[in-house]
Amino acid sequence: MISLEARVIVALNARVVAFKQLNGISGTMKKNITRLVAVSSLLALSLTLRDAAANDWPQWRGPDRTDISKETGMLKQWPEGGPKQVWLNKDGGLGYSGFSIVSGKLFTMGARGGVEFLIAIDANTGKQLWCAEIGALLTNNWGDGPRGTPTVDADRVYALGGQGTLVCCDVAGGKLLWKKTMQEFGGKVPAWGYTESPLVDGKLVVCTPGGSQGAIAALDKMTGAVVWQSKEFTDPAQYSSIIAVNHNGARQYIQLTMQSVAGVAATNGKLLWRSEWTGKTAVIPTPIFRDGCVYVTSGYGAGCKLVKIGASNKVTDVYTSPLMENHHGGVVLVGDYLYGHSNRAGWVCQNFKTGEQAWADKKVLGKGACACCVEGMLYCLEENTGTVVLIEASPKGWKEHGRFKLDPQTTQRSPKGKVWTHPVVANGKLYLRDQELIFCFDVKAK
Repeated sequence: MISLEARVIVALNARVVAFKQLNGISGTMKKNITRLVAVSSLLALSLTLRDAAANDWPQWRGPDRTDISKETGMLKQWPEGGPKQVWLNKDGGLGYSGFSIVSGKLFTMGARGGVEFLIAIDANTGKQLWCAEIGALLTNNWGDGPRGTPTVDADRVYALGGQGTLVCCDVAGGKLLWKKTMQEFGGKVPAWGYTESPLVDGKLVVCTPGGSQGAIAALDKMTGAVVWQSKEFTDPAQYSSIIAVNHNGARQYIQLTMQSVAGVAATNGKLLWRSEWTGKTAVIPTPIFRDGCVYVTSGYGAGCKLVKIGASNKVTDVYTSPLMENHHGGVVLVGDYLYGHSNRAGWVCQNFKTGEQAWADKKVLGKGACACCVEGMLYCLEENTGTVVLIEASPKGWKEHGRFKLDPQTTQRSPKGKVWTHPVVANGKLYLRDQELIFCFDVKAK
């Protein structure tokens, strides 16, 4: 795929040629053609930028945190052995951080030499562009290093390290613009570290320090100054990431903890609604919102449920079910059906509205991540073996369209750790990670 920069240059060069051809024309016709060429140049540039932005992946679970891509033209069937590898970066650092890809740059985090870094890589070549120090290393039996995904907003990138340090850096060169810690907002590092991917919404960057000062904190994205904390919602932080929705005429932020799934007002953090959640050990998956309903799931026997947010933000449970007991591999809503791995039932397709099982299969693939739906195809990753599988998002059963195994695999992973970083597809490329090894594959149809 031609890079954004190359596409812009091609478009502008074509206009230069057109201008040169005006030499033999004079008068009103020349003025009209000049005006037309100028307008078409701006239009071509805006369309190029729009197309590139549409295929970018600026944050955790994509542009709107649904794990649904609007990109087109992907391979629907992989060749034997999988798609072509474009590059392999062997110095991504340790950890399970995911990817954001914007304007030809890939952003992630990794630990090197006992320090956590925010890292920028050329998404087309795999070469590091810059790295910026975040802070002290999170150490953990399941693997050291950062867990969350950076968030890109215009010329800034935001990242939350495992120990709870939130940094804002310049996209171009990694210059640190401001830094805050979750401890400043009353937070306490959860057992497996802070794993949240910060949300940028309008003028705010929103995160979950947890604790009595307010579970959710909204900061001025330019300065890091506190705008508000959710004083009525004070659950300890877990491992889920916030989503932003418009409902009942207002913007609200929805978060899942061990005790609750709750919504707070985006303007001031006021608690709008809360529904009990009986989480156990660790609560990780991101909530899913559609048509005034919120779906949540977590592992360790918790299961799943759908909550309806009615008039005046009154909440009722539509259903609770043990079917989808998703640990941390994620669940994707495609059409009216949810797809993901359940500790209880294996790979599952579940009706969003009713909670009923469409199908479940334990034999097709081991436990892992289900992420990034592109053109009705899901990219699945088995955590034990590093096997990557392309399937149809179909309520009629597991329909596979190719698989391959990551090779090489790291020798630095903790014995308790697995291949846990979720797959990402952006601009015709599939990005995968096993600790310090970051892979890029070409999945664009020719």
